[in-house]
Amino acid sequence: MAATGTENEFLFQAAIYLGATAVAVPLFRKLKLGTVLGFLAAGILLGPSGFGLLHQEEGVFHVAELGVVLFLFVIGLELSFGRLWSLRTTIFGLGLSQMTVTGLVIAGGLHFAGLFAPGPSLIIGFALACSSTAFALSLLEERRELNTGYGVKAFSVLLFQDMAVIPLLAAIPVVAARMNGDGEGMAFGLEDMALAVLALIAVIVISKYVVDFVFQMVARSGSREAFTAAALCTVAGTALIVDWAGLSMALGAFLAGVVLAESTFRHQIESDIEPFREVFLGLFFIGVGMQVDLDIVFANWQIVLAAAVGLIVLKSAILFVLALIFGAKLRTASRAAVILSQGGEFGFVVFSLSVGREILTSEMATILSAIVTLSMIATPMLVIAVNRATMPKREGVQESEDLSDVRGRVLVVGYGRMGQLVNQILLSSNVETIAIDSDPRRIRAAADFGNKVYFGDGTNVNLLVQAGALDVDAIIFTLNARERLKPIVEAIRERCPNVRILVRLFDRLHEIEMMDVKTDYGVRELFESSLMLARQTLQFLDFSDSTIDDIMAEFRERDRDRILAQKAEGIYAKKEVMRKPFEAVEEGES
Repeated sequence: MAATGTENEFLFQAAIYLGATAVAVPLFRKLKLGTVLGFLAAGILLGPSGFGLLHQEEGVFHVAELGVVLFLFVIGLELSFGRLWSLRTTIFGLGLSQMTVTGLVIAGGLHFAGLFAPGPSLIIGFALACSSTAFALSLLEERRELNTGYGVKAFSVLLFQDMAVIPLLAAIPVVAARMNGDGEGMAFGLEDMALAVLALIAVIVISKYVVDFVFQMVARSGSREAFTAAALCTVAGTALIVDWAGLSMALGAFLAGVVLAESTFRHQIESDIEPFREVFLGLFFIGVGMQVDLDIVFANWQIVLAAAVGLIVLKSAILFVLALIFGAKLRTASRAAVILSQGGEFGFVVFSLSVGREILTSEMATILSAIVTLSMIATPMLVIAVNRATMPKREGVQESEDLSDVRGRVLVVGYGRMGQLVNQILLSSNVETIAIDSDPRRIRAAADFGNKVYFGDGTNVNLLVQAGALDVDAIIFTLNARERLKPIVEAIRERCPNVRILVRLFDRLHEIEMMDVKTDYGVRELFESSLMLARQTLQFLDFSDSTIDDIMAEFRERDRDRILAQKAEGIYAKKEVMRKPFEAVEEGES
């Protein structure tokens, strides 16, 4: 049956979305700008204001909001009511202060500037006081900083903002009623608040007593598909309950996640939801990019740009000061302030509802939405800039640390996972080492354990010579810089022809590449651990120790022969030996 025009259009749009994701994510990760900015750029370029390949951004948002909902549900799974209780001071102290002060300052500025009446000013002020939960938490998770000091503070503020959605949404009909002289709207707003509280109670009760029972039934059936469906149904169901009450769907999903955090099914639920979460969350950010109406932005570019910059500066300054008042350190306060400096996706909802209630004009809502979107787009770049600017340097560690007086028998270049273990073994063997790394955080962490690591660029031959490369017995390269390893080894071999050089290799292709350089020993980072895993498995299968020793020896010989053949003939050389039975097995033992 031939596809209809509507079906073709749907497939075309889906292909564009997926293609944009496949291109934007690796590209922006390579540029170290983060995936969020990649999705935004894709939305702008492919949306109505760009090449026009994507449209119907309102429909996209309805679907993509599920990504934010899934995201908050998973965040909730990683918490518990006990953890939330431990954050109560930050949530209701810093969170309440940020929302109140920021909302009132923006509202006061809009009103006294003569732009809006008091009611609309308050609605806009508190809507802009909210930050983007999806943006901030995605950046924190991508950088693995959600559980850091500033990450916890940012999360606490975002959580309070989500709770503040209840009175803010309820206030819209109240403000509209006052503007129109309608008393019924006031009562409607109070009814909304009562309904919201009941909805949250319902989510807690259903998640605790109904959902967990359902998961037990599904788990007994042994169907992975049914379990995934049950997990998605839980998220969608709790989101619908709170949405029906006029609340943020993400808040309801988060609450359900917190309740299920104590469940024995927590990890399986999280595993099943993860792939859906990533796809839909990416779709959400593409939708945000599509919302950028470049015609309106260019027509009012001075207003939009100035307002976006003003919003970022104002929100950052307020949260920075408040965080310091609540006991945060200078760097923690600055990083938390910047990552929450943007407007949030909730602003789009508030502005849209305000137009429907005749609180705002359509043009003004569009300009406000453009301001929020522009502030979102700026956030990833600002976070990168502030993190680099505030990166602490360990006392005594300089841009080029003086290593001329350092002495040791072995030079360890690179203090990552492998470098740390190698260095630990050598030190415990009474072998003096000189460890070098270019990451101040790693150096600081090593110092916390009593280990001295010097700051320096391990790919700078002059620095290595200064550190004693001419005098040490061996140099071990464990750098996480594949493309820079070969040049530095060649340079060191030329300057220090008699030193023993040992290198960490990334994979088979890297080993073949490094065969052009004279090293004394190289090991693929997963090779030995793979052999140990295979050895243990054979022991569990009752192979004798002598047979296993023969198998391991033959495998090493085969692997070395293959490497040499691949170097000479190409990667597919001797592929026929990969599954050839070992001699020890052919002799009859199994």
